[in-house]
Amino acid sequence: MNEMNKKIAVLPGDGIGPEVINQSKKVLQSIEEIYGLSFEYQEALVGAIAIDETGNPFPSETEKICRKADAILFGAIGDPKYDDDPKAKIRPEQGLLAMRKKLGLFANVRPVSSYDALLPISPLKEEIIKGADFVVFRELTGGIYFGQPRGRSEDGNSAFDSCTYSKEEILRVSSLAFEAALNRSKRVTLVDKANVLATSRLWRETVQSIASEYPEFTLDFMFVVNASMKSILNPRYFDVVLTENMFGDIITDEASVISGSLGMLPSASIGKSQSLYEPIHGSYPQAAGKNIANPFGAILSAAMLLEYSFDLVNEARLVQQAVVQALEEGFVTEDINREAAKSTSQVGDRIVSIMNELAAVNS
Repeated sequence: MNEMNKKIAVLPGDGIGPEVINQSKKVLQSIEEIYGLSFEYQEALVGAIAIDETGNPFPSETEKICRKADAILFGAIGDPKYDDDPKAKIRPEQGLLAMRKKLGLFANVRPVSSYDALLPISPLKEEIIKGADFVVFRELTGGIYFGQPRGRSEDGNSAFDSCTYSKEEILRVSSLAFEAALNRSKRVTLVDKANVLATSRLWRETVQSIASEYPEFTLDFMFVVNASMKSILNPRYFDVVLTENMFGDIITDEASVISGSLGMLPSASIGKSQSLYEPIHGSYPQAAGKNIANPFGAILSAAMLLEYSFDLVNEARLVQQAVVQALEEGFVTEDINREAAKSTSQVGDRIVSIMNELAAVNS
């Protein structure tokens, strides 16, 4: 790999996005220093701030910057002035959907882990979530969110959406899930609604055909209602979860309570040419500019970027180890510990110092 040529498009976005992405950049710059690497960063507009400046939530200039990049680091999208206006024709969230579609980001990868230091703050019982560690592969560009036709009846009294999938769409995300399972416990759970939906039956057929190429694997099927319940009652059951767009949206948000804070969870959106990395939390406008937002999800997203896009596994592990140590030290933001809260930037600085300490010990 030629490290000198690695370009990262940085899309801070709205709300707390710029604050948490600044911490991600600190961590990536620390990785450069520790390992003698060099990354080039280029910032671009997306979301409400892009609408304000260009009238477009995903401007063509931003698209160009993303296409030239080797990886994309993204903060958050959303602004109350659009949320509170049901008649707004252009919305920040349209930028996210456009980004996924135009850049071909077809698979969302979301690790879900419990951290021992955070077990007491999860709303779930410690004995249920301790040791939970699974990853969800969610198809991102098909299904009911993108299906055509859709619309309202002429009298406005009814509406309809279409859910469509092709074998090709299912195959490409399923292949990623099975490859990931090779490095885990070789167990894949397909979440669907095959007793009701034709698209779910196509998913089962297609995934079964892939599973035949992995005879040492365990493949099981679970209806989405059962999977939703099991993710809360027995999350240790899962290892690699594979599912379609809407079910994946539901399952991953539901599973976010396992970690104890929405601010802890990273994600990757994988494409053929570029991949995008973002914390799963929203723009949290109430906290914007206050330096109180949890940056761990954004920092862990940067770790996923190192591993998935640049194949820098050891470098990613260093970031993850530093996060765990900071949590164990109680060096956290107010969403985790209000009484002894640190600021967003203080947490970022502490992660960097821990990384340097760990690197010195290991050198």
